Amino acid sequence: MTDRIIEFLRDRRQNGLDDGPCMVLDLDVVRDNYTSFARALPDTRVFYAVKANPAPEVLELLARLGSCFDTASVVEIQQALAAGATPDRLSYGNTIKKERDIARAYELGVRLFAVDCEAEVEKIARAAPGSRVFCRILCAGEGAEWPLSRKFGCVPEMAGRVLEHAHRLGLVAHGLSFHVGSQQRNPRMWDSALKSSAAIFRDLAERGIHLQMVNLGGGFPTKYLKDVPAVKAYGQAIFRSLRKHFGNRIPETIIEPGRGMVGNAGLIEAEVVLISKKADDDKVKWVYLDIGKFNGLAETMDEAIRYPIRTEFDGDETMACVLAGPTCDSVDVLYEKDPYFLPVSLEIGSKVLIEGTGAYTTTYSAVGFNGFPPLKSYVI
Repeated sequence: MTDRIIEFLRDRRQNGLDDGPCMVLDLDVVRDNYTSFARALPDTRVFYAVKANPAPEVLELLARLGSCFDTASVVEIQQALAAGATPDRLSYGNTIKKERDIARAYELGVRLFAVDCEAEVEKIARAAPGSRVFCRILCAGEGAEWPLSRKFGCVPEMAGRVLEHAHRLGLVAHGLSFHVGSQQRNPRMWDSALKSSAAIFRDLAERGIHLQMVNLGGGFPTKYLKDVPAVKAYGQAIFRSLRKHFGNRIPETIIEPGRGMVGNAGLIEAEVVLISKKADDDKVKWVYLDIGKFNGLAETMDEAIRYPIRTEFDGDETMACVLAGPTCDSVDVLYEKDPYFLPVSLEIGSKVLIEGTGAYTTTYSAVGFNGFPPLKSYVI
């Protein structure tokens, strides 16, 4: 929460524009975050994960600052180019791509592609000849609040074969990538993946294929209810692991921060629609907001991400509350297994401020489920 955001919300109410939940993002915080990443990992290129928040103002700022961009679709490639990035600053980092989308990316100048199997290599060889590819390996996500599944990546033992296949088909076997899980609060979790990466580098070098790059992925956290280490701690831990496993032959490295770049720059203002109980003797209240899983808070699934919530009654006595969204869908419950403690004095119509919501909110918001409009977004 910044003074600029608070002032913006106050002016919005005074001007009669208070017509539903909104997310407000402060570009000054994004600028500070980019500077922190650049200082913590000075020899590593930043590839901002566009999917976290593709607001044009965010992309334009980062492009001016010199950031590169990790994209997951042709649309995201076009958004990054429109913001001022050049094709050599883009990575098509999705391992699941239609061949025609690979061809379109190639037409737009993209030459760096992610793969995790031989079939994807073959598509790129046909549609984007001569391009550089990096193979994503599976990685344990212990310690991450939003762990990733086995949907992306292959076991390390398979990666060498995938890259050797790319080499045989005329592509440049450029490197490896991994992801230690989103909202990773343990800076040491990169070590095991870097150990595996170094072994693959050595194995392929013996076969005459010299990899150049390791994509360290995302995972860099933003602060929600729990404290997280500073970016500097991640930089130090990653560099120690690089030196330990690669010695004096440290490869080119890139990172793909998304949440860590924009998460703490945004705040959602929402409204209490209803407060009720399910029985007279209930010790838990149900608090319904005008925003829920389908309106931008999808990451409350399984109560994985617990956002800080502020109200005008903070400091008053609190009680356990189930927090839910406004839609006619029974899964639209944010926190029930681990109820949220909110002020007893909270009222219908009260405003709540949901912090740390600059990432993965506007892009998760449904177009019009139950007729609710997409989450409004303002960048200041």
